[in-house]
Amino acid sequence: MRKPTNWLLTVLIALGSLLILFPLYMTISIALKNSEEMAASIFALPTGLHFENFTRAIEATNFFNAFKNSAMVTAISVVVILLTNSLVAYAIARNMNMKFFKGLYFYFISAMFIPFQIIMLPVVKVTTDLHMNNVAGLIILYIVYGLAFNVFVYVGYIRSIPYELEEAANVDGASVWGTYWKIIFPLLAPINATIGILSCLSSWNDFMLPLILLGDQNSYTLPLVQYVFQGQFGTDFNLAFASYLLALSPMVVVYLFAQKWIINGITQGAIK
Repeated sequence: MRKPTNWLLTVLIALGSLLILFPLYMTISIALKNSEEMAASIFALPTGLHFENFTRAIEATNFFNAFKNSAMVTAISVVVILLTNSLVAYAIARNMNMKFFKGLYFYFISAMFIPFQIIMLPVVKVTTDLHMNNVAGLIILYIVYGLAFNVFVYVGYIRSIPYELEEAANVDGASVWGTYWKIIFPLLAPINATIGILSCLSSWNDFMLPLILLGDQNSYTLPLVQYVFQGQFGTDFNLAFASYLLALSPMVVVYLFAQKWIINGITQGAIK
């Protein structure tokens, strides 16, 4: 089979870059314009840099309180996900020959095919009855909802780790817990990085679950406070897009910092 020519690859890369850069350009451009410039042309570059949009957006959304809530929810849920989900996957991966664990594995996998909209109303009812319609309940639900996909990824990775390593540790007198924390968990570093960043992005950007769960405005996360710009008769797009930039900036920094571990985890998983 003949390889694609260089010009075709160049065109495809250019188109892909355009699809990514154009929405980013529009977001930055609108955030730096005023309403008059927006009315004149939505696509044109801003004639002046209206950084006051960011200041007003911070005040309108109570940004720093929402940022604190999002950071707390994301950090706690990611740490607990890495510690607990990997343990569940380890127990399943090393006991797949037993019907109970094999059934448990497929039970978790089946949850990946259930749309959130189907269970949304029962979740609201149960969390309200249990007084979990708060930040703590939100964290617990993020941990639970990520379990199906994370177990699926972890099990595949753990089964690629040679069992002889654990047998050698057992011969040396290591317990099951000691074997896991001292041998298996360090070997999960690449896949932990992948699961961690994906869970981080999911928790930080989620809008639907905080919307139906959080009733106290002081508990609102960053995606939820963007609602303040949606009026009955219109939307202040300049302040809204300035707020969007403020909300997405931390995750852009996190992703740029952690992308090498994501790529490393994916490639190592493929090689194994």
